[in-house]
Amino acid sequence: MAETRAPQTNKLRVFQRKDIDNIPQLAALPASEREAMKVVSAVLPFRVNNYVLEELIDWNRVPDDPMYRLTFPHREMLSDDDYRLVEALVREDAPANVVQAAAREIQTRLNPHPAGQIELNVPVLDGHPARGIQHKYAETVLFFPTQGQTCHAYCTYCFRWPQFVGLDDLKFASKEAGDLVRYVEAHPSVTSVLLTGGDPLVMRTALLRRYIEPLLAVPQIASIRLGTKSMAYWPARFFDDNDADDLLRLFEDVVAAGKNLAFMAHYSHPRELSTPAAERAMQRILSTGATVRCQAPLIRHVNDDASVWETMWRRQVRLGAIPYYMFIERDTGARHYFEVPLVRAYEIFRDAYSRVSGLARTVRGPSMSALPGKVAIDGIPEILGRKVLALRFLQARDPSWVGRPFFARFDPRATWFDALRPAFDEPEFFFQPSLERMKRARRTTGASKHRLPMHDDVACA
Repeated sequence: MAETRAPQTNKLRVFQRKDIDNIPQLAALPASEREAMKVVSAVLPFRVNNYVLEELIDWNRVPDDPMYRLTFPHREMLSDDDYRLVEALVREDAPANVVQAAAREIQTRLNPHPAGQIELNVPVLDGHPARGIQHKYAETVLFFPTQGQTCHAYCTYCFRWPQFVGLDDLKFASKEAGDLVRYVEAHPSVTSVLLTGGDPLVMRTALLRRYIEPLLAVPQIASIRLGTKSMAYWPARFFDDNDADDLLRLFEDVVAAGKNLAFMAHYSHPRELSTPAAERAMQRILSTGATVRCQAPLIRHVNDDASVWETMWRRQVRLGAIPYYMFIERDTGARHYFEVPLVRAYEIFRDAYSRVSGLARTVRGPSMSALPGKVAIDGIPEILGRKVLALRFLQARDPSWVGRPFFARFDPRATWFDALRPAFDEPEFFFQPSLERMKRARRTTGASKHRLPMHDDVACA
């Protein structure tokens, strides 16, 4: 560990829906803007902190500042009908249970758990669903520690938004590290565990250690991953919090145990990497022997510009991190507000990729974490006189699908995998019969006879 923690100078202060009128930076905005925030945040989660407010948002550019778009609710995130319904209740000062009931009805229509997260990804342990564990890909298990099911601030695009709005029946969480170890030991193919949430780095070090230390004694585990946005939203966690030094010692212990400790760091915009605090956090983490892999979705209003990604990847490499994934925004929540057509996503990725050196070309994408697996758009070739989308599995429910190219009809309006259809008049994509058999087996048995393992390495990840 390269340095000793300096005295704490800045404590975390969190602002939520009830605090909207008390956020000093919002005082200069029209009252209608604040009212819209209250309406939308009755349905979709809102949480921001003093670091984001003071260091990341350019208030001279609001409402068009990308970090403002990334962290604050906006009127357009709800349909006109849904907005008017909730607006009327808020203006009437309706009882909280009435507002919540209206919000619940809207939330259930927003595809709260896409890509089979409940139906196919929750495995079975001792004859029962393993709460807090997801297993989609053979090698990787996701674990959701109960105390890590929040974040230092929320991204408005987050596909894990149900975790934050009280949908307890849809919430993944576990208090039992022992269950995780028993599950991993029963599945020898598992070599990597990803702690996700929420954000596991909101936990105190002593608690996080209780989840991580038992994994160090499991020989088959080669890597432990931490899905986190804390490096962007609260970098002081790694050098200024009271237990910051203890946290870095934990990272050193993981590396000393012979495990690869990988941070799956969520950076959505170059500004998140540009502050002295962000650079210091990166340096401290890397000094422990951990690696940092950076990923984010392509988000309209925030980073739908090749120059933004070029700048971000260059800065990541300069700081010693590894550009890892550009994702396509998931088909959940306020997707209509954030989504970018797949063709446009590919063009942005290609343009940014062409401008950086080989050290930044570790990045993969644009990738959709869809029901069958991670599907990358590799190009838009013309075959037999037809323009098509060239696709490839980077990861899949069935490992035999990985790397196999396939083609979809060119559709400039499609924004998600489900909208694509096979090229060349084929009745279905090659993997669909096997996928249907997996789904039928799950419905029939209520358990996973096939390896119906989750995740898409996106924790806030």
